[in-house]
Amino acid sequence: MRVVVGVGGGIAAYKACSLVRRFTETGHEVTVVPTEAALRFVGAPTWAALSGRPVSTDVWTDVHQVPHVRIGQSADLVVVVPATADLLAKAAAGIADDLLTNTLLTARCPVVFAPAMHTEMWEHPATQANVETLRRRGAHVIDPAEGRLTGADSGKGRLPEPEQVYAAALGAVGEGVADPAQTGDAPGASMAAYGHKSLTGRTVVVSAGGTREPLDPVRYLGNRSSGKQGLAIAEVASQRGARVVLVAANVSLPTPPGVTVVRVETTLELKDAVETAARDADAVIMAAAPADFRPVSASASKIKKGADPDAGLRLDLVENPDIVRGLVARRDGARRPVIVSFAAETGDATGSVMDHAVAKFARKGSDLQVVNEVGRDKAFGRDDNTVHLLRRDVPEVVSVGPASKDVVAAAVLDVVEELLT
Repeated sequence: MRVVVGVGGGIAAYKACSLVRRFTETGHEVTVVPTEAALRFVGAPTWAALSGRPVSTDVWTDVHQVPHVRIGQSADLVVVVPATADLLAKAAAGIADDLLTNTLLTARCPVVFAPAMHTEMWEHPATQANVETLRRRGAHVIDPAEGRLTGADSGKGRLPEPEQVYAAALGAVGEGVADPAQTGDAPGASMAAYGHKSLTGRTVVVSAGGTREPLDPVRYLGNRSSGKQGLAIAEVASQRGARVVLVAANVSLPTPPGVTVVRVETTLELKDAVETAARDADAVIMAAAPADFRPVSASASKIKKGADPDAGLRLDLVENPDIVRGLVARRDGARRPVIVSFAAETGDATGSVMDHAVAKFARKGSDLQVVNEVGRDKAFGRDDNTVHLLRRDVPEVVSVGPASKDVVAAAVLDVVEELLT
């Protein structure tokens, strides 16, 4: 495969070296096209040595070969890493003022952008508008990771690790990649993180995020779920060719390209939306964290503090319906849709995480249960995860991770595919 690696002018340019090496070591023909600013971080001799091909930043070198047109025309894949705010803006606006931006205009193959910048730059409305523009046009824009940035700053905007960019890039052209977090013959070692169009023609419903149960116009009962795992499942399912309906409960993250989203707030709204979408579904994956209880009634006005500070506040709660059990009951003995439940558990005096998860699996009747231990700094909001897969038809428990949530998503979908066939 002919791969163009475009390198933007950011400190994360050094990570692109590992990506270029990954492509060349797996037999791909790589052309590196850096910007002038990128060469201030990593020099042209390094790119030439890693790729085995000449490196240029302008349209005048070897002009008789018309590089500003030919490089993009002949590429099977273009990956821009790091994609700076400036590069995203130029790509969205169609500006072509150097060899890389000309290549982006002439490429008719999949294009993947891996952004890296400070949090404020990533969250700026202009950058977000540029990202949405590129996604609408069919480009693949990977969300940046969270962590240490340049200097003492931390936050969202860190370049994903090269293995994650490599996996996303292969996924964009429909090729699989082994889970880089696994080695040997351990469970999950051969699971594809992205790629193969094995779900083409299938409809997959995914729920994500945490529901909120109003107490008054200001306050609500909720939980710490970010929705990251559900969105990762929706994105990988879409990359595998599925028609994906994402029922999102209070998720502020960008919707993956090509995914239909239905937004809800409460558990009852989640239940209605999932049941409606499940009528035509081949699989329903309940990755959302619905509240188990809701207030009997919500106050029409903000609840005020009382005159007596020791009086406290008493809430009358009613149990919410179990959405998964309802979906299982509606199948009425049929095998479709395949139903996946999630068990976010903590251990206590009555049992371990797995004790509670096994009991919940028996009650719910789903085909697959994804178990993870949760709590502050565990699972919720993180970019990695460790899960245990319980299947109705297989006695062994398969553990996956610690790994990125994309890899966990792929492991879940691998089992779903087995159950569908």
